[in-house]
Amino acid sequence: MRSSFLKEDVTLLLKDITGLVEPLATNEREKLIQSGVHYCEMLPLEYKPSEKYLAIYDRALQLYSKATADAIMEVSKKVIARKGNSVVLVSLARAGTPIGILMKRYLDKRYHLQVPHYSISIIRGRGIDQNAMHYILKNHRPQDILFVDGWIGKGAIFRELKKELECFEGILPEIAVVSDPANLTDLCGTHEDLLIASSCLNSTVSGLISRTFLRSDIIGKEDFHGAAYYGELKNEDRTYEFIDTIEKLFVFDEDDPYFEKDADVLKGNKEKSDDERVEAVEKGLGVYNGMEEVKRICEKYEIGNINLVKPGIGETTRVLLRRVPWKILIAEEYRDSDELCHIRRLAEEKEVAIEYIKLVNYKCCGLIKKMEDA
Repeated sequence: MRSSFLKEDVTLLLKDITGLVEPLATNEREKLIQSGVHYCEMLPLEYKPSEKYLAIYDRALQLYSKATADAIMEVSKKVIARKGNSVVLVSLARAGTPIGILMKRYLDKRYHLQVPHYSISIIRGRGIDQNAMHYILKNHRPQDILFVDGWIGKGAIFRELKKELECFEGILPEIAVVSDPANLTDLCGTHEDLLIASSCLNSTVSGLISRTFLRSDIIGKEDFHGAAYYGELKNEDRTYEFIDTIEKLFVFDEDDPYFEKDADVLKGNKEKSDDERVEAVEKGLGVYNGMEEVKRICEKYEIGNINLVKPGIGETTRVLLRRVPWKILIAEEYRDSDELCHIRRLAEEKEVAIEYIKLVNYKCCGLIKKMEDA
């Protein structure tokens, strides 16, 4: 698979389908998705950022790289505490790939571990790439495998992963992420709904590759899932600008014990105490996990299909970049937050209404338009 990633950073277990699939305009693609065509059978036209949006991205990278670096260091320490020194990182393409590279680099510099790093496809409703999994298992022990992604929205991919791993003996159904506002895993850098700058762009911060693709006329039974390479965007590629910016902010504490299974490390990073969460629930405002909050949003806005609700900064950004948004919800206390500047800018460019409401787990949420209402 062609990409702008360095070969020493990641092995991409993907089939190159460049030129074999014509990307579809957003509205056309959305109508097909909502009529029953699976999203993995199409490729979206890549959003070309405006100069104003790129300026906002640059500022986001500047302002929130330290928080992202801290979260990657935190989750990497948890990985060592959980797995020891024989971990094999398997990132989920494509948002997980830059994160997997950063974790690999941190583990190398902090613990002098040269861990293998693969990137494979998993698709909601279609499962994990079985051929890629068998390839990895030919070379590594199942107990060493650890999956990596950027963030957890409402947990659809995490649940897909758990279901798929039932047929692979010895692989723990775990995933390491930078941000988990849904509160579904302790193997995260933070439970805060964190702005990871890479979520603001598409292929130009992900090695110039498309989202993954699976359709039987192009992907054979022996093939890996597919992806296209956008070589025409080479001059706009910011993949290593993002990776190098985060890596420079890593801090190495030589007193940090190598294998110490510290309770504070394993229990996770909680921005809200348990007492605060209980108090929020008693007031009718809080939830313990993201899915409960998503269900509350569905009820409030009379949304029958939970897949039309995309919570969290990363997922809201994706709605604005490659879906047809109906409305953007922003937590009241983040009305003027710099962290959501790119969300407000994209909503303005696409003429999408913003509503400020009470949110507990998330800072924002994207609602996809029902195409029969379009």
